[in-house]
Amino acid sequence: MRRGAIEYCVLALLRSKEMYGFELTRLLSEADGLVTSEGTLYPLLSRLRRDGLVDTFWKESTQGPPRRYYRITPDGVAVLEAFSAQWKRFTSTVNSILEASHNA
Repeated sequence: MRRGAIEYCVLALLRSKEMYGFELTRLLSEADGLVTSEGTLYPLLSRLRRDGLVDTFWKESTQGPPRRYYRITPDGVAVLEAFSAQWKRFTSTVNSILEASHNA
């Protein structure tokens, strides 16, 4: 379940600001270990880019070589909003069942 939700977490992070890969990896690993390495994240970012949900650009860095930054596209925003609505319904339903079975 975690694996399927990571791409939407990436899109949600990119909705707030443009980021480079290592920055995304760090934030996701701090969020209860959603992603543990860049090797997990970069294939996902490549797929999101191929699917037109993110695009990239290079930006000079004050600490080394230029970095590839990722930003969410309008299609990515639409996919994220659709997932968010489905996620809310899903978690509400699961929580209702869990609470009902706990109180039974």
